[in-house]
Amino acid sequence: MAFNEYKKLDLPSISKYILEFWEKESVFNKSLEIRRGHDPFVFYEGPPSANGKPGIHHVMARSIKDIFCRYKTQKGYLVERKAGWDTHGLPVELGVEKELGITKDSIGKSISIEDYNKACKKAVMRYTDLWNELTLKMGYWVDMNDPYITFKPKYMESVWWLIKQIHKKGNLYKGYSIQPYSPKAGTGISSHELNQPGTYKDVTDTSVTAMFKTIKSSLPLTIKSNEDLHILAWTTTPWTLPSNTALTVGSKIEYSIIKTFNQYTFLPIRVIIATKLIEKQFGNKYMLVGNNSDLDKYNSEDKKIPFWIENKCIGKDLINIRYEQLWKESPLPYNNPENAFRVIGGDFVTTDDGTGIVHTAPTFGADDAKVAKESVPEVPAMLVLDENKNLVPLVDLQGKFRKELNSLNGKYVKNEYYSKDNLPEHSVDVEIAIHLKKENLAFKVEKYKHSYPNCWRTDKPILYYPLDSWFIKVSTVKNKMVNLNKNINWKPQSTGEGRFGNWLANANDWNLSRSRFWGIPLPVWCSQDKSEIKVIGSVEELVDEINRSIQYGFAKTNPFKGFQKGNMSNENYDKVDLHKNIVDSIVLTNKDGTKPLFRESDLIDVWFDSGSMPYAQWHYPFENKNKIENGGAFPADFIAEGVDQTRGWFYTLHAIGTLISNKIVYKNVISNGLVLDKEGHKMSKRLGNAIDPFDTLNKFGPDATRWYMISNANPWDNLKFNLDGIIEVQRKFFGTLYNTYSFFSLYANIDGFVPDVEKIEISNRQELDSWILSELNSLILEVEKYYEDFEPTKVCRSISDFVQEKLSNWYVRLNRRRFWKGSFGKDKVAAYQTLYECLLTVTKLAAPIAPFYMDHLFRDLTKMNAGLISVHLTDFPSSDKSMIFPKLQNKVNKARVITSLALSLRKKEQIKVRQPLKTIMIPVNSEYERQELISIENQLKSEINIKELKIIDNSSGILVKTIKPNFKVLGPRYGKDIKSIAKSIDLMNSDEINELEQNGEILIKFNEKNIKLVANDVEISSKDIEGWLVANGSGVTVALDVSLDEELIREGIAREFVNRVQNYRKDLGLDVTDKIQIFISNNSTLNKAISNFKQYIKNETLAESISLINQTQDGIELEFDKIKISVLIKKIT
Repeated sequence: MAFNEYKKLDLPSISKYILEFWEKESVFNKSLEIRRGHDPFVFYEGPPSANGKPGIHHVMARSIKDIFCRYKTQKGYLVERKAGWDTHGLPVELGVEKELGITKDSIGKSISIEDYNKACKKAVMRYTDLWNELTLKMGYWVDMNDPYITFKPKYMESVWWLIKQIHKKGNLYKGYSIQPYSPKAGTGISSHELNQPGTYKDVTDTSVTAMFKTIKSSLPLTIKSNEDLHILAWTTTPWTLPSNTALTVGSKIEYSIIKTFNQYTFLPIRVIIATKLIEKQFGNKYMLVGNNSDLDKYNSEDKKIPFWIENKCIGKDLINIRYEQLWKESPLPYNNPENAFRVIGGDFVTTDDGTGIVHTAPTFGADDAKVAKESVPEVPAMLVLDENKNLVPLVDLQGKFRKELNSLNGKYVKNEYYSKDNLPEHSVDVEIAIHLKKENLAFKVEKYKHSYPNCWRTDKPILYYPLDSWFIKVSTVKNKMVNLNKNINWKPQSTGEGRFGNWLANANDWNLSRSRFWGIPLPVWCSQDKSEIKVIGSVEELVDEINRSIQYGFAKTNPFKGFQKGNMSNENYDKVDLHKNIVDSIVLTNKDGTKPLFRESDLIDVWFDSGSMPYAQWHYPFENKNKIENGGAFPADFIAEGVDQTRGWFYTLHAIGTLISNKIVYKNVISNGLVLDKEGHKMSKRLGNAIDPFDTLNKFGPDATRWYMISNANPWDNLKFNLDGIIEVQRKFFGTLYNTYSFFSLYANIDGFVPDVEKIEISNRQELDSWILSELNSLILEVEKYYEDFEPTKVCRSISDFVQEKLSNWYVRLNRRRFWKGSFGKDKVAAYQTLYECLLTVTKLAAPIAPFYMDHLFRDLTKMNAGLISVHLTDFPSSDKSMIFPKLQNKVNKARVITSLALSLRKKEQIKVRQPLKTIMIPVNSEYERQELISIENQLKSEINIKELKIIDNSSGILVKTIKPNFKVLGPRYGKDIKSIAKSIDLMNSDEINELEQNGEILIKFNEKNIKLVANDVEISSKDIEGWLVANGSGVTVALDVSLDEELIREGIAREFVNRVQNYRKDLGLDVTDKIQIFISNNSTLNKAISNFKQYIKNETLAESISLINQTQDGIELEFDKIKISVLIKKIT
């Protein structure tokens, strides 16, 4: 047979068969080879980490990447796709530490850095086989044989070169500042890491409004008194109170001096607070009194505590007031303690929350450190000398209090740092609050819900901590980054302009340092006094510098002496390891050879690793200069990753590209949304709602999975993943396409149709042929536009609509008889050629999204052409605009709309489609519309199964339309005016309603202004007429006569009987051309129907005769429309 025929659709089996075919024929490689010499379409693969297993969201992400690479290949571009692996950083280290049962502090002690890094290197590629399997099974074409790997020396060398270029431009510096720090990871983190999605979480902490006792001698006369005065300061981090060294006020804020009683000790107190925040802090527990004497009446058993406002002042009057150190156990700051414990001014102080007075601990807050440093004299931070004579905070790098705080010594500042087994009864925040209450130094203690940042990898709270770090000066290129971003096409645009654009506008300098072990070391060597630094930019330079150091007596040996300069082979570079355990021991020397230079111990932020890939994947600038400098592989035409990369990979690519090349690194970017469970919850193993990608692909096949994920929601929107949705896609789209091909192959094989016969001219084909080919060529234009606009969801939906509604449900259904009736003449050939062209074109249009099935179908359609082995080696279809007939499309699509409306009325009234009805009535607005309906009259009669089409004038008044506002749409737009606008809509007459339906919009008057209404703003319906049902849609109104007479009922029975006989034929396995005899038992109702429509029944069933017998033998029982009979079919041989 010319065309393969199948008994059922089995997408998983098809994908396995096609995958074997691709591998056997090297189809991916061939798709590249045939495009050699063509313009490149540059794609960058964001590197995953192979120390974790792939999830269902990776199927989504990789499908999006694959779609546009396949499409651009079809468009004639050379699309090289280099895979990559992100191999360094916290995820790997934390996993290894857990596996080895160690902590960061164990490294270099119980396990050497060398052995630790070996363990990391082994662990990082653990799941590469799983990733490779997923990549193959889902049909993601990417070069897995030559991936870039971030731990390889060539990649690391390029990263070092990038760092050196940044240094040369004066954008690398070392600074001591307050930085986000993760105690459980043991390293500082950058601001873009801190802003990964999900890092900020709502938590409930203990908040304290502490009372700082002023020193009377420092008070201004206006507020001096014999009574003590306490300054109220509020904090949500009580653990920082022992490190307090200042209180900050707003110089223009008004403050009140208040006399009242402490709610915990009931002792009289005199306090100062911002006037605007009195009500918020004092709340319902307190009541304002008019005189000082009213306070004398207070009893501790009273429900309300009185307070009296003694005086008021401005913030600037409070500056330089001194106070006693709050936490008595705390030591004094090591540097300039005489300048601590005083009130200072700061512009950042507000009266939104708290007391209008900020507890200031410069050790643990960037704002605190800034305002303390700017004060004159400078307020010292709470730093003490440790055992090594280094200045350190009162909290160590593990997040524990130091020994200087006797009662808090060794306790974590956050309960989340404890293991579950060692969780204390009270957090230190609660302990501090209890202590302050007892000391009459707590005005208010309560639980407070707020948002607090967590480490993106450990999921534990971060601290703001003083760190000595290397920074990239992003501030110098911030404006350039903002301007370059305007040239990037973001999908969605709102992410580029909003989330990403705002982030760029407020970008901080990049904290590059990481206090870890497995990663790319900072290529920076410094003298002990930090006066001289040397930044290394290549292995060759490092080898030369080591040799210089040996010459001057600082280095003993060169660990890379076997390395051959200028030899770019992998074998040569395998002699080099640039990781920490090697380079930390390398001592260099300064320019004069007078000082030793030691490597700075930190590693480079792992996000710099991945952001370097445009350069480092090609070992630039040491190799492949043309790829970067002549546009062969830079910038990327397209990238796509999850929305969490907006402040991750997308940012680091953009920042490095701006710093190095002063150019955009990517032109088009899709920011994928999340893949959630069907209820909209985040998937996780813990919740038991995670979907296994391998099980899904094995059960449903990659094509249905990909098509479902892409068609269900825009890639940038969150997808509520539901396996039932894949089943629906299998049935509706792939099932329809399979059935359409099965119909074609069955009759094409019977008639011996071959595709390469001379084409029938379009002028010699039927109108429906012209219509579907017009729709096909319009589809090509539409789909191409959507691909070019990076809108894959619209691609899916357009192709689905064409296949399901236009090709199968209209063209094939209305042309069935042309395929299985009559001789194999020109009209039948035209029908075959039309359907063949539609199917073949669809395979090419849909191939990027459903690569397996479309290739399978393409090969079935082209098996007689040995030169066409794969759809993925063909060009994308070109639209023949001379074949597009807009008026014809409008006419036939109107028939489809009318049919749909009429069938919906049948369904509403539970009247089967096989039951003929008498009349359909349709109003028109013009003679053109009347003629249009007359031209499709036969189609309408056939599809709706009616006897008469009655066309009436829209102004006849027979059909009365009603209109009402769509409040869901108009309400948000017009707010309080919606009621008045609704009245105006209710008053619209039939002419105005018709104008809105015809034009899709209308202007109505409101408050002496014209307001434009569009079709979606209103709901239009028609009143039913007695004996008729009425429906509206797409500017069309239909009325269906649902009354039945005896003749119509009999014809309906005849049609039902034909359907049952046809099903019986299939069950018997008869060919579509086999002639039969029909024998039925006696039934008076059926007998009358057969008598009236005998010839129709015989023609439809290929029956030579219909005979009545008393009882059939070997027949079947049939029951329909209250008719019960026995039927026997005999094949005529």
